[in-house]
Amino acid sequence: MSTEKVYDVIIAGAGPAGMTAAVYTSRAKMDTLMIEKGLPGGQMTKTEDIENYPGFESIIGPALSKKMYDHSLKFGAEFVRGDIKEIKDDYPLKTVIVDNKEFKAKSIIVATGAEHRYLGVPGEKELSGFGVSYCAVCDGAFFVDQELVVVGGGDSAVEEALFLTRFATKVTIIHRRDKLRAQKIIQKRAFENKKIDFIWNHTVEEVLGDGLVSGVLIKDVNTGETREFPCSGVFIYVGMDPLTDCVKGLGITNENGYVVVNEDMKTSAKGVFSAGDVNEKMLRQVITATGDGSVAALSAQHYVEYLEEELKEKELEVR
Repeated sequence: MSTEKVYDVIIAGAGPAGMTAAVYTSRAKMDTLMIEKGLPGGQMTKTEDIENYPGFESIIGPALSKKMYDHSLKFGAEFVRGDIKEIKDDYPLKTVIVDNKEFKAKSIIVATGAEHRYLGVPGEKELSGFGVSYCAVCDGAFFVDQELVVVGGGDSAVEEALFLTRFATKVTIIHRRDKLRAQKIIQKRAFENKKIDFIWNHTVEEVLGDGLVSGVLIKDVNTGETREFPCSGVFIYVGMDPLTDCVKGLGITNENGYVVVNEDMKTSAKGVFSAGDVNEKMLRQVITATGDGSVAALSAQHYVEYLEEELKEKELEVR
């Protein structure tokens, strides 16, 4: 089933990058469609406190998501909820397959984001939702007065460990290295929190439990020795994987699956731009995503103007 309308731009994803792009493209009078399979906001919807977004000393992630979403539709952008299966480059148009529908556009902004990586150990999948979680904001309240484990050493791991101390009696951060990768200010808060302990130089080899999590099997990376560590819940934050299955046919990703762009958010596919956590980049934060989104929007605008002029010269019509 194909829709008849041809959009100037389709934005794949409604995280901070996609929603910012929608503000800029629709404000520039471009016919804009934003497509998202989940809740608008991406990883922000699973973040308790955002403290480093200018203008807000502190704001909860779902609240900032709602503000951005409302703003993204203010200038006339359309929103469709659905799962993008594939994006095709059919010059002069792009085709976006969403569930059982097809949408056409002159340009694409990929803003599909990234998702939490799995450990891939025994018991993780089986006990997901039964003590294994990837979202402290979502599930922390289920673990009142219990002892929890957080796996990871980056910003997300430490921030979520701090959040979990609101409910748990003790939170133990298990990290494969001997120091954290999180920002210094976040580390300081964790080290000063009496409810947080650390197990350094260890990996989680298995999640233990019969129906519910009862502990984890951990291994010393230096000696290879293993031991069981009891807990009631395991929160996993060991990195992100880009959501780029829908663009595999475009040849715009690197060996790790991230989209490769230049400073103008242009990919190697003409008329396809990309923004946010889905890109190969050094820093993945709300503010970098919004910056990417604005640049991608401007690049898409320039491309569409160029395309229309090119087709006019060739006496072709976009249909």
